[in-house]
Amino acid sequence: MALSLLPLVVVLPLLVTALAIWGSAAYDRLLITKVRSDLWVAHGYFAQVLGDVGAGTQAIANSHQLHLALAANDKAALQSQLRQAQQRLNFDFVNLYSVHGELLTASWQNGALPAAPAQPHTLTAPGRRETTTAQLQRLSHTDMLTLAPHLAQRLSTPLIPTQGAAPSPRNQEDRALVMLAGFPVNDVHGHPLAWVRAGVLLNQNLALIDHINHIVYPEGSLPMGSVGTATLFLDDVRITTNVRLFRDQRAIGTRVSQAVRDSVLQRGETWLDRAFVVNDWYVSGYEPLLDVQGQRVGMLYVGYLETPYRHTKYVMLALILGIFAVAMVLAAWMSLRWARSIFQPVERMNHTMQQVQEGNPGARVGTLAQRDELGALASHLDQLLDVIDDKTSTLQRWGQELDAKVSQRTSELADSNQSLQQAQAQLVKSEKLAAIGQITASVAHEINNPIAVMQGNLDLVRELLGDQARPVAAELTLMDQQIERMRLIVTQLLQYARPNDYAGYVDAVDVNATLASSLVLVEHQLSCTGIVVRQQLQASHSVDVNRQELQQVLINLLINAIQAMPGGGELCLRSRNQASSQGQDGVQIEICDTGAGLSAAVSERLFRPFFTTKSEGNGLGLWISLGLMERYGGTLSASNRADLGEDTAGAVFGVWLPCEAATPD
Repeated sequence: MALSLLPLVVVLPLLVTALAIWGSAAYDRLLITKVRSDLWVAHGYFAQVLGDVGAGTQAIANSHQLHLALAANDKAALQSQLRQAQQRLNFDFVNLYSVHGELLTASWQNGALPAAPAQPHTLTAPGRRETTTAQLQRLSHTDMLTLAPHLAQRLSTPLIPTQGAAPSPRNQEDRALVMLAGFPVNDVHGHPLAWVRAGVLLNQNLALIDHINHIVYPEGSLPMGSVGTATLFLDDVRITTNVRLFRDQRAIGTRVSQAVRDSVLQRGETWLDRAFVVNDWYVSGYEPLLDVQGQRVGMLYVGYLETPYRHTKYVMLALILGIFAVAMVLAAWMSLRWARSIFQPVERMNHTMQQVQEGNPGARVGTLAQRDELGALASHLDQLLDVIDDKTSTLQRWGQELDAKVSQRTSELADSNQSLQQAQAQLVKSEKLAAIGQITASVAHEINNPIAVMQGNLDLVRELLGDQARPVAAELTLMDQQIERMRLIVTQLLQYARPNDYAGYVDAVDVNATLASSLVLVEHQLSCTGIVVRQQLQASHSVDVNRQELQQVLINLLINAIQAMPGGGELCLRSRNQASSQGQDGVQIEICDTGAGLSAAVSERLFRPFFTTKSEGNGLGLWISLGLMERYGGTLSASNRADLGEDTAGAVFGVWLPCEAATPD
């Protein structure tokens, strides 16, 4: 048996381990391959936009209407044409300069130009720095305002402290990352008459980054609820992104992690790996953005949320382990069946030898189904026993009478020994059951004694106080109920000793009565606040559930609602008949408060173990309550009242239970 099971016990686990390691690595490589292709798509579109800026600027410079307006020195017509070109090409600015670098007109200007033209600037003056293709440039705040002062508001980006980012003394980013192109307006002889400079500012350019994200991650392209994001960086600062810092706030002004910054900006590498982006892990791709001098001035990023894929990988690994476990069990079962063909003949031969040794010379192995070496060995053993039996027949005849007596005595001793063994086994079994019953009864007795003392003293208090006990009659009744609850716990303990006497404790429960009794149990907490209780109990169905467990969940929700209104408010208890989405009849219980409500962060982690917003408590109440309700096929939910269309603030905790609950786990 050991030899047959050894390959299964050793080889299969090693094979499963190797497959799990290889599968995990292969899955990670697939994710990296996808984000690499996503980064190439984003890179291609970014390069296309940069080329469109150059082509659009050249088209403006070669416009016949522009040449006519420039020849007529019609400033109003020039300004109108530049504004129309800006709107048509989705540029942020289009400027027209003289050959000396003086600003003639611009698309962002309204009305006439200043009396004195602006002085030429090194950025605007034609010369070496002028190119005939669009380039990515990082400009200072002053240089950008020289080109387009109307974009000043998009240049100021407060830096937000970001986890894992490199330390920086700055608290604001006011530089610009811009796609800039310049083309000459030439006369018929090819001599420049003026210069057109146009560009697109990338700072807070939400339309551009959202379009990149839509191209890379169109709707439905990511399975399992993953979310794709794209970002443009100026150095290590997010200047435009669709990564969310909160629900509706973009993470503009946050910074990339130091590991990514060192790899991409310092060493010029392309990052293709998982990375922590603002507040979650993403499968990420980062590549450096180069300016006209080849310097790394920023980064282009695309990535998608890793969590759904990580969960899928774990599910796949678990499925592989499950399949191998089933295969291992089936293989072990088959191996044992095949091994039985070996050890069963050996057992029969061993049993025959034991019978012969015990005085049964006629015992034989008999005919075996096997026709192999074991079958031949069994046949030889039977032949040997026949020879021995023949040789000893003479001696047996001489001592036949003695042998008969000995055989009779041996049989009696065997029967007596068998009876003794049965009696001993029965005694051991009885002793074990008695020990278990004694321990359980002792524990129940030790608990019932103080319960009986408490109940007796409680009855004595009522008897001694008489009419004076009326002011605390409710509290005494509450103590009676809690003592009864302790007795129920003892009764459940006795299930281990007498399970047939306690075959379950699920009853048909009236949710309205349970709500009313739960409200009595928290009456002391209510009396210390200015909370008004309003009840709308309309449920008429009963639910099959353990009343104590349902009361435990309701008390927990009531206490949470009371603690959410420290300054007073309104506590609303509602119940109604409500079918599930599958059409199953059930009852909906709602406990509403008028507190501050639930934030998005709290709602996301509300039912996780050990999560709490209070200074005291272990954060297990809602988690345990959710588990109790799910045992009976129910649900436990939480939402804000405003999200349900109500005109008041606060939270709503709902408990839904089916009328025919599932059997508890």
